Amino acid sequence: MSEVKEFQVVLQVIISRLAQMIAKDMNIYDKDALSCLYSSKLYEKLEQEETKVWHLSVPTLFSLFVEEQETGNITFPEEA
Repeated sequence: MSEVKEFQVVLQVIISRLAQMIAKDMNIYDKDALSCLYSSKLYEKLEQEETKVWHLSVPTLFSLFVEEQETGNITFPEEA
């Protein structure tokens, strides 16, 4: 499997889990959670493999998503 393909598979798993957490936390449908995620700055960084944001755990990504929703900013951990 090529690296690009591998990244896409990993990204889909992360997005799926992250959307489930968002949906549960915000009490919304999964598809609405996906819409929120896809329109976020976090997703923009997440889909760029070179940012390495996808290396972060799903709970960490979720807290970054919440931070962005509440403040409009994202404070990435040092290792990102």
